[in-house]
Amino acid sequence: MAITKPAPPAADERAGPPPADHEGPRLNSPLALTLLLILLVLAQGPIRQALSAPVMQSWMTVFVAVMVQALPFLVLGVLLSAAIAVFVPPSFFARALPKRPALAVPVAGAAGVVLPGCECASVPVAGALVRRGVTPAAALTFLLSAPAINPIVLTATAVAFPNDPEMVLARLVASLLVACAMGWLWQRLGRADWLRPPARSSYDGQGRGAAFWGSVRHDVMHAGGFLVVGAMAAATLKAVVPEEWLSAAADNPVVSVLALAVLAVLLSICSEADAFVAASLSQFSLTARLAFLVVGPMVDLKLFAMQAGTFGRGFALRFAPATFVLAVAVSVLTGAVLL
Repeated sequence: MAITKPAPPAADERAGPPPADHEGPRLNSPLALTLLLILLVLAQGPIRQALSAPVMQSWMTVFVAVMVQALPFLVLGVLLSAAIAVFVPPSFFARALPKRPALAVPVAGAAGVVLPGCECASVPVAGALVRRGVTPAAALTFLLSAPAINPIVLTATAVAFPNDPEMVLARLVASLLVACAMGWLWQRLGRADWLRPPARSSYDGQGRGAAFWGSVRHDVMHAGGFLVVGAMAAATLKAVVPEEWLSAAADNPVVSVLALAVLAVLLSICSEADAFVAASLSQFSLTARLAFLVVGPMVDLKLFAMQAGTFGRGFALRFAPATFVLAVAVSVLTGAVLL
């Protein structure tokens, strides 16, 4: 008697029943926006009442004033820095700078006046200079000077301080001194193993048009976000913090300078817009606000992250604190002489 083997199960039988869909509804962007709009409609009464409070009225006045004044300079600075980063070849700097590092440092510092760029663009430009063989001392000097003394920044400072034109000269002198001093200091004490060779720019290999607009989008998103945060912080200081607290900090020369220097590091405002935030802090002396303007374009949270990503964390941990101390000291000395 022959024994027949049962036929193998079909493919769909072997696979078994389809797995049950255990995923619940996902919170995507349109759904989140719809829920937010519904929440705003339901809470419009309390929101309207809160916005009509005198404190909120004062807050919104300062916030809008800072944003309206600063935004044109921010956009213009981003466009110029993107154009320089994309259309000016790094080999231009190698040819233009003197061969001797001691002379290349002040020339690189002065180049910040004629080749502007915000701090978001100065770090990758400095990295490109080092890759092309420019001495690191000169590249780092340009990294510090370009965001601090370019024509857009100085014009914005003049507009923000119409009654104190000496602030423009003080900012130029103090920032240029700090940039050159850090360049010479790195030339004297810096070590090659502290500076990691920078990687290629993310825009290398792209067409100039694509690289330009990519740089513009990147800088607008980053610098614009930090500008909003800075304007909100300035408005909060003016509207929420008790006046006697600000007066107590402003009346102490040491505390006022250190407070605004630390505030510049934390706020991380783009250099094309920081003068308007500094002008709104009218309780503080001109010297303290000068420290805010000198420290901000050279040492802040986003710059530290960018420097660490470009040149290595060991470099950033040494370079940023030294720059901060020197910027505060030079600001105080410059303010004592010019302000």
